[in-house]
Amino acid sequence: MTELEKFQELKQKVLLKYQEHHPFFQGTWKTFSSQDIQNLIGLIEEKCKQTISEKWIYTHLKPETNNKIPRKDMLNILSEFVGLSGWDEFTFEEKIVQTIQGSQSEKSEISKKWLLLLFIPLALVVVFFSKKEESKPKTIQLNNEYTNEKVNAEEVNVFEVKDSVKQELEIKEGKVQVSNNGNEKSKLVIQSPFYEPKTIVINPNGTTTEPPKRIDLKPDDYAMMLKAFMLSDIKDWQTRKEQLNKILSDNLEVIVMLKDDLGAEYFNKSEFSQKLIVPTASLKKMKIVEIKNDATDKIQFIRIKQE
Repeated sequence: MTELEKFQELKQKVLLKYQEHHPFFQGTWKTFSSQDIQNLIGLIEEKCKQTISEKWIYTHLKPETNNKIPRKDMLNILSEFVGLSGWDEFTFEEKIVQTIQGSQSEKSEISKKWLLLLFIPLALVVVFFSKKEESKPKTIQLNNEYTNEKVNAEEVNVFEVKDSVKQELEIKEGKVQVSNNGNEKSKLVIQSPFYEPKTIVINPNGTTTEPPKRIDLKPDDYAMMLKAFMLSDIKDWQTRKEQLNKILSDNLEVIVMLKDDLGAEYFNKSEFSQKLIVPTASLKKMKIVEIKNDATDKIQFIRIKQE
């Protein structure tokens, strides 16, 4: 690179340094206004304790091309302005590059061969670990959409379906782990008596898609109210009776699966409501495993397991 080319590079660095102090200026030396010139003179005086005249800037910096480089003392000022000790340091970098390029040209063929030999095993290592990373299970957090709290593992069932094979996943602290085998199609099926069902498709159309890090489940209001009734102590039985009448269908059927495989008990709306209005210790040991709603969204069927 010639000295004139280095001077053009220095001019560009001066312009960039000016823009650090005046970011609103996005032009070139050609659009550098008289006010910009005054601003630049002030910045140089402040940083370098040296003065550059407005005429000098018009003569040497404003032109798009230069026929000769300015005096070295002026080049030193500009070099110091961009953060160097002077013009010699600014041009020294180019000399180093030229020296390195000269020595490297003699060794280029040898270097290319060694790089090729190193690249092949390195590429294999990268492919191996990327495949290994792909196959690592991914963790998904399951949250209540309204409260933003993690779901209770006992209230939600999550299944991973691949090639029509359905496998239930373990839930720990509201989280499940799903396999992530490249572009293999799969989907998550989430079921719960207390949340609306949800299906998440992973790797649709065979394209690799990262599974979501979090899934929000929308709670079923009536199911949540029913759970609260079964677990809470009665305070106002008349209010509870009215609330139950609103959320339970007149055609309600309740099946209670007895312990030790002793069969099941059947309750209609009236019988089950009475059981909830006057709760017993055994009621709190019951676990809802299935809820179905009718066309008006009232609870029409409940399956309960005794614990």
